[in-house]
Amino acid sequence: MSITYMEKERIFRLDTQESTYLLGIVGSEGFVGHLYYGKKIKDITGVQELYRVHENPYTPDENNRDRLSFYDCFPFEYSGHGIGDFRESSIRAELADGSRAGKFTYVSHEIIGGKEKLVGLPATFGTTENAESLHIRCKDSVSGLTVVLKYSVFADVDAVIRSVQVINEGKEEIKLTKVMSASLDMEAGSYDALTLHGSWARERHMERKPIGHGWFGVSSNRGESSHQEHPFLGVLAQDAGQETGEVFGFQLVYSGNFIAKAQMSQFGGVRVVIGIEPEDFCWKLAPGESFQTPEAVLVYSHEGLGGMTRSFHDLYRNHLIRSPYLHKKRPILINNWEATYFDFNTEKIIDIARESARLGIELMVLDDGWFGNRFDDNRSLGDWKVNEEKLPGGLAYLAEQINALGMKFGLWFEPEMISPDSDLYRAHPDWAIAVPGRTAGLARNQYVLDISRKEVRDAVLEQVFAVLHSANIEYVKWDMNRPLADLYSAGLPADRQGELYHRYVLGMYEMQERLLEEFPNLLLENCSGGGARFDPGMLYYSPQIWCSDDTDAVERLMIQEGTALIYPLSAIGAHVSVCPNHTVGRTTPFVTRGNVALTGTFGYELDITKLSEEEKTMVSRQVKMYHTLNDLVREGDYYRIASYGENHLYDCYQVNSKQKDEALLFYTQVLNEPNMHGRRIRLSGMNPDACYRVYLVDCEKDPFLQETDRVFSGEVLMNAGFIMERLWGDFRSKLLFFKQIS
Repeated sequence: MSITYMEKERIFRLDTQESTYLLGIVGSEGFVGHLYYGKKIKDITGVQELYRVHENPYTPDENNRDRLSFYDCFPFEYSGHGIGDFRESSIRAELADGSRAGKFTYVSHEIIGGKEKLVGLPATFGTTENAESLHIRCKDSVSGLTVVLKYSVFADVDAVIRSVQVINEGKEEIKLTKVMSASLDMEAGSYDALTLHGSWARERHMERKPIGHGWFGVSSNRGESSHQEHPFLGVLAQDAGQETGEVFGFQLVYSGNFIAKAQMSQFGGVRVVIGIEPEDFCWKLAPGESFQTPEAVLVYSHEGLGGMTRSFHDLYRNHLIRSPYLHKKRPILINNWEATYFDFNTEKIIDIARESARLGIELMVLDDGWFGNRFDDNRSLGDWKVNEEKLPGGLAYLAEQINALGMKFGLWFEPEMISPDSDLYRAHPDWAIAVPGRTAGLARNQYVLDISRKEVRDAVLEQVFAVLHSANIEYVKWDMNRPLADLYSAGLPADRQGELYHRYVLGMYEMQERLLEEFPNLLLENCSGGGARFDPGMLYYSPQIWCSDDTDAVERLMIQEGTALIYPLSAIGAHVSVCPNHTVGRTTPFVTRGNVALTGTFGYELDITKLSEEEKTMVSRQVKMYHTLNDLVREGDYYRIASYGENHLYDCYQVNSKQKDEALLFYTQVLNEPNMHGRRIRLSGMNPDACYRVYLVDCEKDPFLQETDRVFSGEVLMNAGFIMERLWGDFRSKLLFFKQIS
C-alpha cells in the first residue's frame, strides 16, 4: 500500500498489493487525467503517453483552436459538464444565472495516513497503519465551485475507494443537479458488462452482455437500492472467466437512488460513472456549504471474477462492517413469520421456542404482529407498543420465558412505515410522504414516513427504544417493505424538494446509528421486503441482511450466487423453511434446504413443532454442522465452480480457509439426467503441494461428518478434478469437506 506524488512527472500513484492506479496533471491549465488502472506496475517510465496529448488534437496549450476536440477525448478523472466533453459528465451544477457549465482544474493536493469518516454516511475505515488517502482539490474558476477528489487504498485488499466533496466557494447559491462519486475512463477494448437484476423473491440474478457504442447502465429511482437493480457494475474483458482475465468492479456504498453507467465513446474507450441517480435530485449549496457524495468502491482483478469477489469480501469484512458480531458465530435463529404469520399468542411462541431450544437453536425471533392493533398487514404500522391482549405480560414476560429456555429473544420492526389505520397517522397525517392535493399511492396498504424530518425520527425512535428497554431483546430485524413515491416533504421548502430522496437515506442512516449507540451489543439484521436494500451502506450498520423473502432452496441458488459475487457469506441471511415452499410451492429435501442455508447466517423459518421426528433429528445435526463449519464459511475464501444460472442443471461452489488447509464444497444437483456419468469437478485455491482427505457432511447420518478413504493431491483436485457421483432425483445436495493431511 502506498500513495506517492511524482512531482517532476506530475503523476499520482496509488498501489495496492496487486494493482496500480495512476492519474496526473496535464498542461498549464491543470487538467486532471486518468492514466492507468490495472495490474501492478513497478516501473511506470513512459506511462504519460497514455494521455495521448502527443497526438491530435493535443492540449489547448498547443492547439486552442480544437479545445472542444481535446475535451471530448481527454481521459478526465472527473469530468465537468457543458464545456465540450460530450461523454457522460461527473457533475452538473446550475448557477444563479441559469448556466450549467463547469471546468474543474487542479489547485492542490494532500496525502494523509489513514482514512477519514464521512459525516452522516456509511464509509470504509482504516488506520494510519493500514490505509492511506489522497485528496485532490480542483476548482471551477468561474463559479467558485470546488471538488475534492478523495481516494483511499488499504494494505490488505486490492481496492481503491473514491468519493467527492463539493464546496461552494463562490458568492452565489448553486444548485447541484448531478454529482457522481467516481468516474473512470478506460482505454479502448472489448468489454462485457456484468450486472445484477431481479424483482421481489428473485433478487440479484447475474446478467452479462457486451458493451457496445452508446451507454449501458443500471439505476434505481425507488428510494432504495431495490430488488430490481443493484448498485454494482462489473466491466470484464470478454475472455474473463471465474479465475482468469481482467475484471473491474464498481460498487456504491449507498442505500438509495443510484446510477452506474458504462459508455463507449466514438473512439472505443469506455467511461464508467457511478453515483446518486440524478433524476429528482437537486441540492442547494449556499456560499460556504458543501456536499459529500457516498463512497464508490473500485476493485481490479487479473484473476477473473473470483479475484474480484474475494477482494470485495475481504474489503467489507475488514474495512466496512463494524458489528461486534463480525468475526463471531451468529446465534442460530428461528423466525415465526412463515410458521404463524399474524396468528399467534404467547403460548404458541413459547411452544416454538421450547422445541427449538431442545434441538439447539439459540435465538427466537418474533416477527410482525406483536404491536398495536396489528392482526393483519393493513394497520398499526407506526404504533410501536406491544399488544398485551395478544401477548399477556408483554414482551418482558415473553423474553423471560424464552431466556429461561437458554435462548435469546429478538424482535421485528418496520420503523420507516406508517399505516393509514394507525394512531400515529391519525395524529400526524403530514408525517407521511405525499403530494398535497394528490391521492398518495399505497403499497401493502402503507405509506412511508418522512424520516428526513428530525421530529419524525425522534418520535419513532422514542417508541422503538422504549420497547427495546422494556425487555431483554438482543436482536432486531429492521424491515422496509415498499419503495418511495409521491415525493414531497412538508418539512422542506419548495426549492429544496429535490433533496428529499437523499435526506431520507441520511435520516435512515442516522436512525440506525442512534439505535446502535443506544444498544451497542444488539445484533441488527437489515431487511427490505427481503433483498431490496442489500447493499454496502446497510452493511455498515448491520453485519447481516435478509437476502430474499424467497426461501426456496433452488431459487436461493441464483439469488445467493449473485449476492456472494460481492458480499461475504457471513452477510447473507439464509434460512431453512417448510415445504411446499410458501413462495413457489416447490418441495425440496430437508438436506438440500439445510445445505443451501448453511452458506449464509443460517436459521429456520417454519413451525418446528410440526416437523416429523426425522426432520427434527436432522435439525439437531444441522445445528452441529453449523457450529463445526461456520468459522470456515464465515471467514474463508469463496470460489465459484459452476452456476445453475448458466448450465440449468447443477450448482457448485467452495469455501477455502485462508491457510488452504480446509475446504468445503457445496454441490446441488437441481435436475437429474438419465444415463449420464458422474460429473468431473475441479476445485480452486487448493495447496498444490498438499494432499487432502475427503469427508462427507450429511445431516441424515450420525455422526454428520463421515471420513472416507478418498485422498487427492491439491494438484489433482485443481487440474484433473474428481468425480461427483450422480444423485438420485432432482433438488439433491451434497457437502464435501476436504482436510489437508500432508
